[in-house]
Parts: sequence; structure tokens; C-alpha cells
Amino acid sequence: MKTFKSLIEDVLPQIKEMFPWDLDERMQETTELLLIDITEPDEFNTVHIQNSINVPRGVLEASCEWNYEDTVPELAAGRGREIVIICRSGNRSALAAFTMQLMGFTNVTSLKTGLRGWFDYELPLYDGHGNEVDEDIADAYFSKGPSAEQMEPG
Repeated sequence: MKTFKSLIEDVLPQIKEMFPWDLDERMQETTELLLIDITEPDEFNTVHIQNSINVPRGVLEASCEWNYEDTVPELAAGRGREIVIICRSGNRSALAAFTMQLMGFTNVTSLKTGLRGWFDYELPLYDGHGNEVDEDIADAYFSKGPSAEQMEPG
């Protein structure tokens, strides 16, 4: 049986990852980079990297293809484009990068450490209205953990 952690460990050797400081540098070098944030809409509205597109993980595959209600034209047309996949911690993005490679995307990278690493590196985050997120709000968002009900019974 596979666990969430073991699924991620299985795909990591098969994908490219970049650290937040590398993404920051790359964003300064080019405007052609496609940033895909696969967090849920409420997460995206709380914190995201400026100019990223929210494509929740649950609709990613359909968003990558033409002829679906969830199709994101810029993404569906971008199989050869440089794409960075972003999530909260770098786990979901690793799985998404692997899936996109299976779908024929040739230049896809996962943001290692995710938005949390971006924040820890003191790079700006934005809310759903395009306002820079206050450090205390971002800190509260990244400090959340599982509730008692979400912990394995023991």
C-alpha cells in the first residue's frame, strides 16, 4: 500500500524541482514563465505568488487538455513552455509535475518547499484581491496543522 509520503518519494527522482530563490531569479529573467498554483481556491485567495494562475489539483488534468469545461487555454497550449507548479509545501506540486510529464509537458518543474519556502525566503505573497499579504496573516496560514480529528488514532 502506498501512502501520500511514499507516492511523493516515488516521483521525486523523476521530476525537476527548483528552490524559491531560483524561481525568484528566473522570474526576473523572463516573463514567459507560466506559474501554476494548484492549491484550492480558498488557499489561493489567502496567499499566492503574484502572476500565478490558480488551477486546483482536482481539475489539473482536465485543465491541461482542450475541450473541457476546466480547460485553461494558456496551460493546454503550453506543453513545451517553461512551467512551474506551486503548492503549499512542494508535495502536491511534485505529484502534479509528474502527472503533467505523463501528459506530455516537457519543461515542468515543481517549486521545492512550496509557498511555505517562498514565505520563509521572505518573498512577497498576495491575496485574492492582489494585495500583498501581511506577514502575520501568512505566518498564521503556514502555522496551521492537522486537527485532533485528523490525527491517526492511537
